[in-house]
Amino acid sequence: MPLDNFSTTFRLGAPPAPVIAFLNDPHSYIGLAPLVVAVRDIRVTGDETRYVSVERFRLGPFHWDNAIDVTIQVAPGRVVNTVRSPGWVRLTATVTLTEAGDGCDGTETIELRAPWFLRAFALRKAREAQTARVAGLTARFPVL
Repeated sequence: MPLDNFSTTFRLGAPPAPVIAFLNDPHSYIGLAPLVVAVRDIRVTGDETRYVSVERFRLGPFHWDNAIDVTIQVAPGRVVNTVRSPGWVRLTATVTLTEAGDGCDGTETIELRAPWFLRAFALRKAREAQTARVAGLTARFPVL
């Protein structure tokens, strides 16, 4: 499967610690990620959190709930989300945060692997999710 890789940068009005704490909570992704409608089966072991995220896809009056396995790993200045979705879609989103004045600078890098028949769709949804996450983070932690 081909690998797609893209990133974006942003500035937040909070130091890295509260942002990392927020991103380490699976419930934070409900609303932060546009497709996520629920999280369940949360298991925390050390610096790793595993859970099932439920993404809802809509097509007119119909919807389909996609249960995906997510692992969050936290390290100083970094949060890594590893996603295993049905259909052999694999995604790793790494948020790196560095102190910058009263806030922090962030970079989110996404690596996506998807089979050819899902690649364009998965790539479009991953980019949309990244844009929404950054907008949600900058709204929650505004630069004053």
